[in-house]
Amino acid sequence: MKVKQLSLLGLLISTFAFGDQNATAVPVLNSGDTAWMMISTALVMLMTPIGLALFYGGMTRSKNVLNTYGMVFMAFAVGFIAWVVAGFSVAFGTMDGPLNNIIGGFGNIMLSGISWTEFASVDLGQLYPKFVFVVFQGTFAAITVAIAAGSVIERMKFSTWIIFVALWTVIVYGPIAHMVWGGGYLFNAGTLDFAGGTVVHMNGGLAGLVLAMLVGKRTGYGKVAIKPMSVLLTALGAGLLWFGWYGFNAGSAFGANAIAGVAMLTTTIAAAVATVTWVAIEQIVFKKPTLLGAASGAIAGLVAITPAAGFVGVGGSFIIGISGALIAFFGVTILKKKLGYDDSLDAFGVHFLAGLWGAIATGIFALNDKALLWDGPLKADNDRLGQILVQAESVLIVGLFTLIGTIVVYYISTLLTGGSRVDYETEEMGLDEAVHGEKVMNL
Repeated sequence: MKVKQLSLLGLLISTFAFGDQNATAVPVLNSGDTAWMMISTALVMLMTPIGLALFYGGMTRSKNVLNTYGMVFMAFAVGFIAWVVAGFSVAFGTMDGPLNNIIGGFGNIMLSGISWTEFASVDLGQLYPKFVFVVFQGTFAAITVAIAAGSVIERMKFSTWIIFVALWTVIVYGPIAHMVWGGGYLFNAGTLDFAGGTVVHMNGGLAGLVLAMLVGKRTGYGKVAIKPMSVLLTALGAGLLWFGWYGFNAGSAFGANAIAGVAMLTTTIAAAVATVTWVAIEQIVFKKPTLLGAASGAIAGLVAITPAAGFVGVGGSFIIGISGALIAFFGVTILKKKLGYDDSLDAFGVHFLAGLWGAIATGIFALNDKALLWDGPLKADNDRLGQILVQAESVLIVGLFTLIGTIVVYYISTLLTGGSRVDYETEEMGLDEAVHGEKVMNL
């Protein structure tokens, strides 16, 4: 009797002190994760209108620096607006039927149906505001289309570029993000892409190449010397990109957690070894290690590790970084010359090729650790070959969708603006003065 009385007393105390244990717990905002995601979002935002703009601007001829910077800067602004209007809905919405394999529908146009009190994902334990998730993903959309600008600087009409950015963000980026991250076909197939090897870098890099070939080569390309205005600005931009990349990769853990720590470590390793690798190759091949090479190597390593950042260990990050630099160096110094295309700032050579390698390498080097992996053949059945094949499928599908989608958007943009290319006189004068009425320096 005494034991029963004590048990009853304990039950009463427990009920009053802690509530009914069978009641459904109300999700509470995780302030630590919220702070980390807001900081990560700010870091990724830094990458486009400052980091990438400086990186590209420094490699441009002095008469086109402001136009190049403006193309990147405006890509962020216009791309983000397009993301809020329709891009987010297409990427992360849901719709009934087989079309959900490709697009998420239009149920969240202008973010309708999303409350400021809503969490990113209660089911996944992502207890930070969904609005923060919207902005975070919007910075990814904006930098992706901005990457493509590097292939067509110095000859594309500014008006055509603005229209292209708005349409491409919704028509091309949105569906690819949905297929890989938003619950579409590749997501359900088990594709591993931690922070955007396919969605961002392959997508933006291939779009750049398509634009370069459609717009045509710069006047005098291959016949006159085209020298960068300031390697120092490019190196500064690369440093800021590296800094912002911690938000890009570690932020893609969606919380201040141990996986974010894994991504931060692997990101730093890959970038560092890729930098050293590129400079070493330059020393061997050209007998001169360059700062431009160091900056390019760092970006190649960062691109390559992006899809794998939260899935691989130290050894994998070393191999991915070194190989990423070798592949990008080949793309920039050999492949471009062999094929003869004018990819002005090597968006294809660095972003597409290193991103392609990183996507496949993720399947090869991902740790078979169930706590790290997303759903896929490797996690479900310990099937590494199956995972590699899924990665290859994602590369193929994203490549085809980007190719076709970019061509369609280009011709729509060209039709709306009466042509995509500036005239000969404007190109010779320089787009800074002819288009914008400005100079990078008034001395």
